[in-house]
Amino acid sequence: MKQTLARWLLQLFGWRLEGARPLQERCVLIAAPHTSNWDLPLMLAFGAAFNMKITWMAKHSLFVPPLGWLMRGLGGTPIYRHEKRNVVESMADILANASQMVLVVPTEGTRERTEYWKSGFYHIARQAGVPIVPSFLDFGQKRGGFGPALEPTGDLKSDMQYFRDFYCGMQGKFPGQFGPVELQEESD
Repeated sequence: MKQTLARWLLQLFGWRLEGARPLQERCVLIAAPHTSNWDLPLMLAFGAAFNMKITWMAKHSLFVPPLGWLMRGLGGTPIYRHEKRNVVESMADILANASQMVLVVPTEGTRERTEYWKSGFYHIARQAGVPIVPSFLDFGQKRGGFGPALEPTGDLKSDMQYFRDFYCGMQGKFPGQFGPVELQEESD
């Protein structure tokens, strides 16, 4: 019922579903482009439309009362960005030990334009030994879905080129806020 309702709502608002539901029981799912508050409800709708239970990371301030319980109930995990909490190691351990888990990571870390993606998604996947699945919300063509999974090889530049090619031409709700698909580590 939830899947049917989500598909109907997305269609009602003019959105198309593309790609297939990821086959992996455990993976890191990239959430990009991330330029709007609409990204969260749309991500949840697309997850439901593909009949996926997702766990997603977001800034801790979204989890304060009165809506904190709802955010957790929808699969949210608070991240305290201003504190050193070994988030990558903690999430990699949780993911590695789960029998099933789709962990959604907003690679840009903010809705504002950034020159570099946060590299946590890559390191979580490598440490947990799981693939990375690119997901997308392309407001330019009102389509959303998933691309083929990538098993991270450790060759950062080559792996990131896969994501640059995948996201080429996609638009967030505010296109000017979607920065380059690049990690600062690639320059090091």
